[in-house]
Amino acid sequence: MDKDKYIGKMLDGRYEILEVIGVGGMAVVYKARCHRLNRLVAIKILKDEYSKDEEFRRRFQAESQAVAMLSHPNIVSVYDVSSSDDTDHIIMELIDGISLKQYMEKKGVLNWKETLHFAMQIAKALEHAHSRGIVHRDIKPHNVMVLKNGSVKVADFGIAQVTSATNTMTKEALGSVHYISPEQAKGGRVDCRSDIYSLGIVMYEMITGRVPYDGDTPVSVAIAHINGGAEAPSLLNPNTPKGLEQIIMKAISLSPKDRYPSATAMLYDMDEFRKDPEKVFPTANEEAVEAGQVPEHLPHREQSIAQRTAQDRSGKPKPKPRDEEDRGRGATIAIVSCAVVAAIAVIIFLVIMAQGSLFGDAKMVTVPNLIGQYYEELGQFEGIRVVRQSSEHNAEYAKGQIIDQSPDPDQEVVEGTKVFVIVSLGADLPEKTMEDLTGYTADEAELFLEGLDMGLTVKRYSVNSDTQPVGAVVRTEPAQGQVLRQGQTVGLYVSTGPAVETKRVPRVVGQNVTTAIQSLDVVGFKNVETREVESDEPKGTVVEQSISGGTLVDVNQKIVLSVSLGPEEPSEPTEPDQEVTLEYLFQIPAHDQTVLLSILWGEVWLVEDVPMEPGVEGYTLQLTGTGVQSYDIYIDGAYLQTVSVEFGTHGE
Repeated sequence: MDKDKYIGKMLDGRYEILEVIGVGGMAVVYKARCHRLNRLVAIKILKDEYSKDEEFRRRFQAESQAVAMLSHPNIVSVYDVSSSDDTDHIIMELIDGISLKQYMEKKGVLNWKETLHFAMQIAKALEHAHSRGIVHRDIKPHNVMVLKNGSVKVADFGIAQVTSATNTMTKEALGSVHYISPEQAKGGRVDCRSDIYSLGIVMYEMITGRVPYDGDTPVSVAIAHINGGAEAPSLLNPNTPKGLEQIIMKAISLSPKDRYPSATAMLYDMDEFRKDPEKVFPTANEEAVEAGQVPEHLPHREQSIAQRTAQDRSGKPKPKPRDEEDRGRGATIAIVSCAVVAAIAVIIFLVIMAQGSLFGDAKMVTVPNLIGQYYEELGQFEGIRVVRQSSEHNAEYAKGQIIDQSPDPDQEVVEGTKVFVIVSLGADLPEKTMEDLTGYTADEAELFLEGLDMGLTVKRYSVNSDTQPVGAVVRTEPAQGQVLRQGQTVGLYVSTGPAVETKRVPRVVGQNVTTAIQSLDVVGFKNVETREVESDEPKGTVVEQSISGGTLVDVNQKIVLSVSLGPEEPSEPTEPDQEVTLEYLFQIPAHDQTVLLSILWGEVWLVEDVPMEPGVEGYTLQLTGTGVQSYDIYIDGAYLQTVSVEFGTHGE
């Protein structure tokens, strides 16, 4: 379909197509203006190959009408569904934002807070749709819109329902196949748990920056979904919290029965994790024991999600990572060392007992080896007192382990001696630099900085900007590329729009329109519009200006000039038309509660605040007039539309 085919066309007598804003595999999305309600909307028009398929059109109409009944803040609203001889289209709310896919491409790996923030909103949309019996079938980042305030709206409910019947694993399906459930890939039965699987894949991509299954063709990706075995997110992003990983891995379980049974159940776990980011959910064995399904005396090994997914398809666990082997070897060395120290201590004790004190009357003790032990887990030592001297980063010892001591191990010291220790802070954190946050909203930027887990303090400052919209970040301190320090203060300079420059508006009434525009431009007023009006003044003369001359205003303020069409040409006198009396039915929109109808003719109210009960489609009124008369219709005091009534021409 030619993407410009509908530009400028008026659909349904009210929607003027303005421009293309998106192209998909089966439809083109346009921005349009509704002339009846004077608002911008989005219109999705099916491509010709789908509009020519009668069965597809029938399903499209039925499913889309059902989806139009959905009403939820996280679902793109569908205003109307329409078909004509050559077009099938959906009228939707116009979203001022970008897709979640575009957002992810812009930001890369999302932190866990953003991942949870977006995922919970998607889950709430699914919860609402599932409660109405509607399964989306095509949850993917491309179908989730991110608004400037950080909220999201899920799009394309219903259309995915229709296309699933004719979907094939072609190149066009590649965008969707990365997120489809195994049962969809096999052409099996689909229910709400299929949407939960797709949401889990989206969460996986947000937290790791990649989808769990990929391939060169849609078929190979689909087969990967069917086989399963995704790596745990924490193996790709070590900053993934355990609880969030558990939620993701449960959602993308191979078998539907192992997933969350509903979006509501998934939301519950998400909220529990939100309230406690350290939360770890019970394993399947623990849940079974609690439910009384497994005797507690039977051994059952706790497996982390990462351990379970690290098993190969034979069911055998993979070899332990090298760091686990090193820890085991270190533990063995520590035990042997302690045994040696203990043996030496016994020998010294026996010598002292046999020969008497080597240091006179002072009681001597041996300094134990504290290196490698966790400071917080140390017990009491007879004859010495352990004192924490300092802490420092160390890649060899885990956070909390003792990395050095003074006096050294095995030394003989007088009872009561203090042993000073240095405790590890863990490995040095990788150096982090300030990202380019220009153009993000202040809330988005602050959310990103919080996700760095560096204890940063964020302060906002207002600045004028000619390049960034109001509310967007203009610059940061430190600037992009500079190193961030733990706990430092970061300044966000947020746009308040261009600097305001005020000037006095010159009086241009009576000037030719060209001269008037030049007069305004010289002063600095460039936002000038014109409209033609009937006037006896010469054609092209400015007869009125929206802002009076001498007024002090912002130079960016719009000024509207009313320009004369010129005096009417004299016409031959005609006999007056004969008045005609008729009954006319004024139609009103469908309504589910009583509304008040008013009809204005010129400056005369023919009907004022007449109650119209639900189900009443119009109001009949006897009218008398000549030619064509205009009547303004108001509902509940608000202007609705103008109706023109023709009474007949002269001589009828």
